[in-house]
Amino acid sequence: MLRKRGILLILCALFYAVLCIFSIVTGIIYAGGKRELNPLELSDSFMEKLSDPGRRSAFAKKMGYVTIVVGIVQGITSYCLFVGKSPQAWWIALGFTIFSIGSVSVKLKGKINAFPLLKATAYITILVILLLSSTRMIYFGA
Repeated sequence: MLRKRGILLILCALFYAVLCIFSIVTGIIYAGGKRELNPLELSDSFMEKLSDPGRRSAFAKKMGYVTIVVGIVQGITSYCLFVGKSPQAWWIALGFTIFSIGSVSVKLKGKINAFPLLKATAYITILVILLLSSTRMIYFGA
């Protein structure tokens, strides 16, 4: 199976599996009110809007629930990359990867640092791998 799916797709699936676990755990922590928002994840202008501690705490809880949902979708994406042989699985992985690139680019607005840049680089790499794997599937039937 590993050879058929390709080592690069398996690595992409592992990346999404790790993100799935990280996102769900982080979401639970935020939703439970046990942690403040990570300023590395949000633009400076957005953090200024959340200067009131009560508003920041309420937003962190909402973001926790969103992060849990994103973690679940990352898990689905990982599953699609691990075992998906259908075009639908490939489209799910491609769609979520494009969504992730857009999400990171919005977060980068007004703040350039290593964390979002590394995420953007990883997502763009996955996008390239997915696009290259699609040409292999189309032309070689693999």
